[in-house]
Amino acid sequence: MPSRLLPFCNDSIRPASPTPVTITVNGEPMTGVTGQSLAGVILAGGTLGFRHTSVAGRPRGVFCGIGVCYDCLVEVNDQRDVRACQRRAAEGDVVRSQHDPLPAGPGEATPTPGVTAS
Repeated sequence: MPSRLLPFCNDSIRPASPTPVTITVNGEPMTGVTGQSLAGVILAGGTLGFRHTSVAGRPRGVFCGIGVCYDCLVEVNDQRDVRACQRRAAEGDVVRSQHDPLPAGPGEATPTPGVTAS
């Protein structure tokens, strides 16, 4: 390996030409590139909220981006609890937002996504 700085056009480790990947997110087609995470494709498509919190129905999306916080959970090809920041997009993936309201306790109403708790 040479010890000098190479021009970008001569760098042998630069990425290959990107191959487009099309996925469906909540019924809408979105396009990314091979190797891109689901979160990357979804964010590039203009969607910031991937799910809603169980208690107050507040939107959540990518927070940490490294799979620690679980805020980007989605359903992919009927598999629940997939971290969008950790899974690479594959051609034809069907992604759906995942909403899991907590069961109502005794004498409580079931929380509604999008409605804040008082």
